[in-house]
Amino acid sequence: MGFKGILGRSTLANYARRIKSAPREVIISPSLIISSMMYASSAIPLSKSTSNPTAYSSVIDDLLAWDQGSASTVASLPGFQQHFGISSGSNAEAIRNIVSLVYVGDAAGAALSFFFNDRIGRLWSFRLYTAVWIIGQLIAIFSPGTAGLYAARIVSGLGIGALSVTGSMSVVEIAPAEIRGLLTSWYSVSMALALMAANLCVYGVQLHIATSRLQFQVVYFAPCVFMSLWIVASFFLCESPRWLLLSDKHDEALETLLRLRCLPAHHPRVQQEVQSIKESLRSEAQSCDINDHSPSKIVSNAKEMFLVPSNLRRVQQVLILYMFPQVSGGNSMTNYFVPVLEIIGLAGDSTRHLFLSGMYAMSKFFFCLIASFFFIDALGRRNSLFTGIIIQMISDIYLGAYIKVQQDDGTSRAASKAALAAIFVHAFGFSIGLLTLPYVFGGELWPNRIRSFGSAMSQTFHWLFHYAMTFGTPSLLAETDNWGAFIFFAAWCFIALLYVYLLVPEVSGYTVEEIDRIFNMPWRVTNRRKPQDSSPVLEGQDVDRVPSHIVETSISATKQTKELQIK
Repeated sequence: MGFKGILGRSTLANYARRIKSAPREVIISPSLIISSMMYASSAIPLSKSTSNPTAYSSVIDDLLAWDQGSASTVASLPGFQQHFGISSGSNAEAIRNIVSLVYVGDAAGAALSFFFNDRIGRLWSFRLYTAVWIIGQLIAIFSPGTAGLYAARIVSGLGIGALSVTGSMSVVEIAPAEIRGLLTSWYSVSMALALMAANLCVYGVQLHIATSRLQFQVVYFAPCVFMSLWIVASFFLCESPRWLLLSDKHDEALETLLRLRCLPAHHPRVQQEVQSIKESLRSEAQSCDINDHSPSKIVSNAKEMFLVPSNLRRVQQVLILYMFPQVSGGNSMTNYFVPVLEIIGLAGDSTRHLFLSGMYAMSKFFFCLIASFFFIDALGRRNSLFTGIIIQMISDIYLGAYIKVQQDDGTSRAASKAALAAIFVHAFGFSIGLLTLPYVFGGELWPNRIRSFGSAMSQTFHWLFHYAMTFGTPSLLAETDNWGAFIFFAAWCFIALLYVYLLVPEVSGYTVEEIDRIFNMPWRVTNRRKPQDSSPVLEGQDVDRVPSHIVETSISATKQTKELQIK
């Protein structure tokens, strides 16, 4: 087989064919794009932060402001320090309690969201959780002391954790298969955008507002305005058609799907997608011996989750993929950015820290944006994970070796600059791999009936593990002479590579319903499946233009589409 043949069978070529075969209206649907942006904005309140040179910079890192975004620098504002009587310090050991404690509240919010997600729908869940977070921000704005900060954090945490459940899950439920990865990864893009905007907001406040409470109040209030506008906009945007079908609102589901796809009701793709979802719901109900009239929905969902083998495979995969970002050092690098700078000998004054924090935030935004358009769907989930993890592992190894050599013999200025560059290279690898993909998998792998339960459970685990790792990172650095921690992170990256190769299937190009068939196959087969290349009706081709042999072999072909083909 020549080079042209190999290229024609590549993941990128398959992706190009899927996009080309899809109706143009589906790919550039205004309702789809704006609704996806709204659901993806759920990440704004929980954007990952970079730690500030002051102790309470990291305190607020997780207490207030764009939860973990502007928080990274807001405590350096004189107005904040004056009002709350906060001293400064940059020791990671000293700040870890407050840095990590917030995630307990986030975990509670994620767990509690299960009781609302399927009752009130995706749109009302978004409105409710965003409102809860805004209330927490307002409590912080008018707080007279540090006790109010903790109270505000508890309230905000409930909203933050719940939003982390519904954000990517809602995008998955409205997105077409061709660009589901692209749209779902906007969740991480929103997270990085908020981090960048938060740093710039604090910097602007520091320059242009005199020392007073107004400094930190502006920082806390700014995202509330933005998220309030999304609440208003949500009344004009689309509910999840899958949730509507799950709730037996069939007419409304069809109407919503027509808005999202910009296609007429008689179009084969629309009919096929609705039929596929209905068949999936029936199949899921029949695949387990669970009584729909169980006294508790949580018991019913738990049985379906843990007693059905294919669902149990999903549980282990999603939980492990949420674990890897923590143990591979991705989030630790973000949470303790400034202490890491000091470890590699690049500490400076607060202005330098603010500048580097801003550049780090900006780089992560562009890296996530690049990942969404050129990696997740174009290269596939597995290839994106391989690429990102390898880059992250190499960066960790270099940083560990650099710190060890620096401690023993000292290093050159060029090596120091390379270490700083390695931090940003690490951010690139993390952004295209273990930062973005767990959220994508966490939304798309679950069956329709238990997607809310699975997402709530996995996000609860995610926040608790995030808490444990953030709390333990300072001790890990101290006990391993700093350099050993990075070798530890690199070792976990290697384990992640093996896990992805052996157990993570490629689901790029498959519909949410077709993914269920993948998890019913032996794992030795599924982890080597190529991205879907042809699902003609569901992927958007007109049935009359599709050869009959393709229709007959398509995963998504049904009796209805075959009849249309004969006609």
